[in-house]
Amino acid sequence: MAISYKSFSRDLINWYDGSKRDLPWRRTRDPYKIWVSEIMLQQTTVNTVIGFYGRFIKAFPTMKALAKAPLQTVLKQWQGLGYYNRARNLHRSAVRLMQEHRGVLPRDPEVLRAFPGFGPYTTGSVLSIAYDIPLTIIDANIRRVGMRLLALPGEANTKQDPVIKEFLLKILPLKRAGDFNQALMELGARVCASKYPSCTACPVAGYCRANRLDLQKKIPISKKKIVTDIQAVLAIIKKNDRYFIQQRPEKGLLAGLWEFPGGKIESGESESKALARELKEELGLQLRSARFLFRLKHFYTQFRVELSVFACSIKGEPTIDAAHLWVSYKDLSKYPMPSANGKIIERLTA
Repeated sequence: MAISYKSFSRDLINWYDGSKRDLPWRRTRDPYKIWVSEIMLQQTTVNTVIGFYGRFIKAFPTMKALAKAPLQTVLKQWQGLGYYNRARNLHRSAVRLMQEHRGVLPRDPEVLRAFPGFGPYTTGSVLSIAYDIPLTIIDANIRRVGMRLLALPGEANTKQDPVIKEFLLKILPLKRAGDFNQALMELGARVCASKYPSCTACPVAGYCRANRLDLQKKIPISKKKIVTDIQAVLAIIKKNDRYFIQQRPEKGLLAGLWEFPGGKIESGESESKALARELKEELGLQLRSARFLFRLKHFYTQFRVELSVFACSIKGEPTIDAAHLWVSYKDLSKYPMPSANGKIIERLTA
């Protein structure tokens, strides 16, 4: 069956109108708030984003408020969402947009692409949803839907995107492009799921080649997720009811966030040797003693970390500067930290 592009778009949008989830960012036409939601939704589930989105918009209700806020304040509001470079780019773009466009998101895709964080997906999603500009987008959900509609073999990766984009350009309606893009994402998230697609509930199953060929559970090919296990140690150093924390470098993993000192246990090391080495490397100080407190596990996208936390005393004093501080317990919450360090603070209270 050849796909009727107009009827496909009509059937999909009609389904979306009657079945879409009531999400807070769908209740606004404010391009700024739509932009914030799209950045948050990258690599983060909808249920997780809902709470963060509400708190973030309350803290920064306008682009001007976001641009005026210190980066550390923005990162603190972002704490727990992960992928902190998203927040940095959001803040950097807000500052530039206030300076160069008076806080208005440009409608021209080429102009918007010049701002930090605006790749093809973000540009297309924000402009189509906020301004109804007919631009295609491809995320993980849309890629999977496209592969099944076209019965494309192989794994779901960017190599499939040129064929999928050519197809999307044919079915994208000139009006309600934003709703169409959201409908495709909604379809992938709720109906055309990766492991168990609900084809009987799909509004466009009749257009799907994989469904006709009974290949919907075989397309795309599942790629086994490789998760690395990491063992690490962490030092809680306390002095006169204050805790020592340090800031991570401005580039790299978890850039610019604050943490307790420590790091990965190298092959063949004991926990005590790892503690001593990390404190020597990071602070130039010797470990005097270490008392085990607790262990906790934290999960990232591609690795799991088991943290062994110790109360430590050291010989000498760490150098105190802008990136190395003694902080009271009540003030620890003011510093943006990786989620694992946030869990540690909660355990310290107990």
